Amino acid sequence: MDFLDFEKPIIELERRIEELKLLASKGDSPVELDDEIEKLNSKCKKLTNDIFSDLSEWQIAQLSRHPKRPKSLNVIAAISENFQELHGDRMFADDSSIVSGPAKIKGTSVMFIGQQKGNNTKDKIFRNYGMPNPEGYRKAMRMMKLAEKFKIPIITIIDTPGAFPGIGAEERGQSEAIARNLFTLASLKTPVINLVIGEGGSGGALAIGMGDSLIMMQYSIYSVISPEACSSILWRNQEQTNAAAEAMGISSKSLSKLGLVDKIIKEPLGGFHKDPGSTYQEIAKEILQTINYLKTIDIDELLTKRRMKYKEIGEFKEI
Repeated sequence: MDFLDFEKPIIELERRIEELKLLASKGDSPVELDDEIEKLNSKCKKLTNDIFSDLSEWQIAQLSRHPKRPKSLNVIAAISENFQELHGDRMFADDSSIVSGPAKIKGTSVMFIGQQKGNNTKDKIFRNYGMPNPEGYRKAMRMMKLAEKFKIPIITIIDTPGAFPGIGAEERGQSEAIARNLFTLASLKTPVINLVIGEGGSGGALAIGMGDSLIMMQYSIYSVISPEACSSILWRNQEQTNAAAEAMGISSKSLSKLGLVDKIIKEPLGGFHKDPGSTYQEIAKEILQTINYLKTIDIDELLTKRRMKYKEIGEFKEI
């Protein structure tokens, strides 16, 4: 299944259009089909506009996990040149759910640290479905330190359901690895940009998600817990997933209202996967603009701003 439940009416129309186009190309139909195809195209576009103009938080969460949605390596390959992937945490192993290494975006050197979910069943298993183990976060920290040493801006690409909750991960210090990354990011003397391209889940996302600027794709999410898990805890079942998503406000639009997001990158109608080419250009443009702005700030002032940004989250005044 390469479509979501709420996309079914759109998919049915698209399939009908493709059938008519096939008939027209073969010349098997006794009637002219161009007018009918044009009418269906207009109807399909209007239906897509109607559906995507009023998505719920849960529908956006589903869209952030769309099977066709581009992954971190797709983004890195599209927006940069000379990406050299570096492996291993120099302590235990190489975690394939974290991809990292230096590259250049239109001549500007950057360090990528991304979470990779995988594109097919075999790749998803290899990447552990984008859920890093402690060695993945320790590899990420090694890259952070390397970028700091050479004064290279860091681009973290967030797309994970969360850190891997297995026994082995806990034995090797999952919580310590995440905490150590947060401690490191808070004092890293180089610009750090966080880009959420899909699912930003819990501390597993935050472990590489603390920085100077948070950029989110229009149909991405960032939350302390998944809607399904929240529903299971509060209602003892997963039937209230939609209500849980609405209550948490996990979409980029909801988080922007709270002042947590610095920039939202608009996606094509239907989502990132519908027209990745033009979206990649917008991502590269936004990253370069942000890097150029952050480079104008003195590093000590940048660190102060970064720390204050996170200290202010959750503060409120009673009126």
